[in-house]
Amino acid sequence: MMKDVPTVNVDRPPSSLLERIYLGPIFSGLGVTLRHFLRNLFGKKDIATIEYPEVKRQYSERLRGRHILTTRDNGKLRCVACYMCETACPAHCIHIVAEENPGEEVAHEKVPRIYEIDLLRCVYCGYCVDACPEEAIIMSRTHEMAFSDRDEAVIGIEELRQKGPIEEADIGYRPYF
Repeated sequence: MMKDVPTVNVDRPPSSLLERIYLGPIFSGLGVTLRHFLRNLFGKKDIATIEYPEVKRQYSERLRGRHILTTRDNGKLRCVACYMCETACPAHCIHIVAEENPGEEVAHEKVPRIYEIDLLRCVYCGYCVDACPEEAIIMSRTHEMAFSDRDEAVIGIEELRQKGPIEEADIGYRPYF
């Protein structure tokens, strides 16, 4: 059995009039706001904001931006529709539908008929790039994307396809380089 433990009541000391109307903290907060406002207005040397789009911030070489589907030397996609990127994606934003490879020389069995990425659901984690055994999907450093409706954010093979030589692209995150 438990013994009776005496309870202790702790009374809060009564607060003064100044503490009850919060004038001190209010003026202190307004002082901080006024100080930052005047420093930004007249200081101009250590401002935290930048004048975008005239001035752009420098980002890391490993920035994870928009996805690129790489192509082989003959212009065909490197993707073999193995579904590994779709499986590894934690946001479930990649959708692949495979079809038989129509080529005469069958280097691989399948190719993607539909390869879509919903950029609004994507968390840009890079797991799809890590999972791809063919290095068919990589990420560029392009991160400025604007859409007027949700359907524009779902991009397919033509928007993802590599444009020009890979050396000229602004490549971001690639796990093996």
